[in-house]
Amino acid sequence: MDALSTVIEPELHRDLVSLNMVRELAIDGGDVTFTIMLTTPACPLKGKMEGDCRQALAAVDGITNVTVNFDANVPENKKISDQLGMQFRHAIAVASGKGGVGKSTVSVNLAIALANTGASVGLLDADILGPNIPMMMGQPKMPPPQNRKLIPAEAHGVKFISMAFLSDPDKPMIWRGPMLHSAIRQLLVDVKWGELDYLIIDLPPGTGDAQLSLAQTLPLSGALIVTQPMLVAATDALRGLKTFEQLNVPILGVVENMSGEFFGTGAGELLAQQNSTEYFGTIPMDANVRRGGDEGEPIVMAFPNSQAAGAFDDVAKKVAARVSVMTLMNDSSFIPIEMVG
Repeated sequence: MDALSTVIEPELHRDLVSLNMVRELAIDGGDVTFTIMLTTPACPLKGKMEGDCRQALAAVDGITNVTVNFDANVPENKKISDQLGMQFRHAIAVASGKGGVGKSTVSVNLAIALANTGASVGLLDADILGPNIPMMMGQPKMPPPQNRKLIPAEAHGVKFISMAFLSDPDKPMIWRGPMLHSAIRQLLVDVKWGELDYLIIDLPPGTGDAQLSLAQTLPLSGALIVTQPMLVAATDALRGLKTFEQLNVPILGVVENMSGEFFGTGAGELLAQQNSTEYFGTIPMDANVRRGGDEGEPIVMAFPNSQAAGAFDDVAKKVAARVSVMTLMNDSSFIPIEMVG
């Protein structure tokens, strides 16, 4: 344990022992086994932590073999359970200031990528007037209600709900703001979600009623801003970013979608730099992303070894890590290493 107390968690900047991340330590002769309790199953730096632990233990006399296991306990945004009584550890909005940038594509692949790490994940289609998550998830029907509660559909390891399940697809919904607010609240509180590590919320375009209703109804852990590579798209995404800042919702970071030769690249990173937030990377333009959305087989499932799927996996890990760090930093019981002593 003394040796492991020299290993620093790369994002929290404290040692694993003082963070109580070393569990189930067992010694049998020269064999040492222990578990590192991560703050998210999607931790992007667990390989570094394992390597640092092995290096630290190599200096201990008598150790001949080291086995490192991993488990995860996602820190909770307690405002969600306190205000709504919901069993979500985190609610994450995926937003932009305009349509057509691929928020739904990012939301779907982000949710599945998180679920693939072992996290329990839900997906809320908050685009009430233009819902399309069921098509993209390949599941057009939801189970019948139980005890006056809606039961979410499930596909690719993700629970999800959408107004598309409750409306006629051939008839437009021409609704004013109060009706949108009521619908968003119903899809949150009238659904039997169960326990979730992450609820991903796919928002409609713009900076209006849906964004305001969501922020008023649910204490969000943060917002992920999606833009295309063009400056004109980033200009609109900036409005979305500023909207959530005004609503006191933390900005997790920016992701640039549809990047590549056709649309170019760079506006997403510039947007993040100019607003002092994290840049989570680019999602390359790939016809299989579009095809997967149309056919209900998102690219992280259909082509998991593709460059685009890898980019979505990276974004998911960075989002999860950012949420965990922000949650712990806001916990009054957590003392950063800079304050110790």
